[in-house]
Order: sequence, then structure tokens, then C-alpha cells
Amino acid sequence: MKHLRAAGFSVETQMVNDLDAVPERRRVPQSLRSCHTAVIGGYLVEGHIPAAAVRRLLRERPTIAGIAVPGMPAGSPGMESATPEAYEVIAFDKAGKTYVFAKVAADGTVSRR
Repeated sequence: MKHLRAAGFSVETQMVNDLDAVPERRRVPQSLRSCHTAVIGGYLVEGHIPAAAVRRLLRERPTIAGIAVPGMPAGSPGMESATPEAYEVIAFDKAGKTYVFAKVAADGTVSRR
């Protein structure tokens, strides 16, 4: 949330005890679930996703349900680390089909798939 706010997004927080009970969360494929679920511009955004990937999602408006970063990769927003790692942002559709939406280098640079 701090990362998105710092990037200029308006963020409304809703703390829940059972994230799996949130209706939107049920549309995220099990293998892509993480610790945060957001709805941004009608898309589901799951996990520690860089603002640059969210901006691209909103700019391009692909026909998908959302994007996700499974797990909590070291160096992802909110998971700052002295030893950051590269990771992928995964797109998913309503049927659960996935593809790599973006790649994030260890230095935080976001590039297309």
C-alpha cells in the first residue's frame, strides 16, 4: 500500500480476518495467491506488484481478470531486501489461464514479458 501511495495511487485499505472469504480473492487462481488482494480499475491485483506494472495494466487494459506476484519475492514492493531477486508478474483470465505479463529484474526494473 505504501508503494502504491508513493506512486500516486489513491489506496483504500480494508483489513479482513479471512482473505479467502473475500469474493474477489476467489477469482485468483490458487497457485497465484499471495498476501494482498486489491481491485484496481476493475482488475484484480494480487501480491507485491510494482506500480509500473499496475500502470501498464491500466494503460493497456488487456482482456484479463488481473495480475499477480505469487509469494513474496525479496525486493518486491514491501519486501525490501539487501539481496533482491528477479521475479515475474503473472496475468490470469477468468478461466485461470496464465501468462507472464512482466518481468522484474533484481534492481526493480520492470520490462515486458
